[in-house]
Amino acid sequence: MVFWRKQKNEGQQERDERDDKFLHHPREPQLEPAEDETEIDSEFAHHVLAPTEIEILEDLQITPTPEHTPTEDAIEARELADHTQEGGWLSRLSFGLSKSTGRLGQGISDIFTKRKLDAESLQDLEDLLISADLGPKTAAKIVAEFSSKKFEKDIEPHEVRREMATIVSAMLDGVTKSLEIKKPENGPFVIIVCGVNGAGKTTTIGKLAHQWHIKEHRNVMIAAADTFRAAAVDQLDVWAQRAHVPLFKKDIGADAAAVAFEAYEKAKKENVEILMIDTAGRLQNKSNLMAELEKILRVLKKQDEGIPHAVLLVLDATTGQNAHSQVKTFKEAVNLTGLIVTKLDGSSKGGVVVSLAQEFGLPIHAIGVGEAIEDLSRFEANDFARALMGVQ
Repeated sequence: MVFWRKQKNEGQQERDERDDKFLHHPREPQLEPAEDETEIDSEFAHHVLAPTEIEILEDLQITPTPEHTPTEDAIEARELADHTQEGGWLSRLSFGLSKSTGRLGQGISDIFTKRKLDAESLQDLEDLLISADLGPKTAAKIVAEFSSKKFEKDIEPHEVRREMATIVSAMLDGVTKSLEIKKPENGPFVIIVCGVNGAGKTTTIGKLAHQWHIKEHRNVMIAAADTFRAAAVDQLDVWAQRAHVPLFKKDIGADAAAVAFEAYEKAKKENVEILMIDTAGRLQNKSNLMAELEKILRVLKKQDEGIPHAVLLVLDATTGQNAHSQVKTFKEAVNLTGLIVTKLDGSSKGGVVVSLAQEFGLPIHAIGVGEAIEDLSRFEANDFARALMGVQ
């Protein structure tokens, strides 16, 4: 074994010698390491290889940042907007309702393709509407009106969708109402915003503030009266900065009514036009939540009996028919004046908007179909009905 290893090593050595002769000719001059006659100054080397923080800062090329001006608000608004769905609000609405539209459209096609309009197909249509969260009463009403129309026996699916859109639009027409804001002479227009945690309440407040301040140039203030959750205050802070509006807040755990009262005093003193007050949404602790809301209203009415001027409930469309119970619960504590329905892009339950309108008749001021700033817009009955039924 030792002899074999020795032979192997000798063979490898001979091959290395032959390779060396091939690469380096015997008459080739020997290369000597270069001698660096210059000496590096030790202090210079220290500052180049290990500069101090001051020296690093002095070498930086700092470009001064221009101060923000109100005229730049419009530019910033365009930059913040989500451009993934270009083409305006109708394109955004259609894209946001695509899950609901796809379910209804496919269902209508399945029912009425190569099939006559009869009692069985009408029952299937009613079941389809119920599955899209329009609710039993609303679905029955729509089908009853639809069946009263005169159609050919072999009706096409696109004709069904068009007629359904017309019926739904008429049913929603009564709740299509913009939020009219008129500043009182002696203080701000006060809006109480309520809703359960996770409904999109905080984000909605931020988007409304952006709409009113950046686009409509109104003087807006936000008050963080949901003092139970630090995350809610932090999120409001981010949105307030984005919309360039002041945020009134106090320590976590502070009395919510005190926050609302002091925010109103500050807004009145600074001649603010719109004051939006965020409130807690701990629905699992229903009695405490409602007591807190009622206390906020009582305290504000000490300033002015006409306050609040609007009480908006933010609803998450993905909860479907559960949104009805939320409306009932909040109506027990406060006089709701309008609804905002968010996250219509999150599920195929867009039909809940129709059933809410039919059961409560509360104005629907706005709807949301995404997370971007531009994805919250004023509610329009005809646009919504056509988008829901997939009518171009």
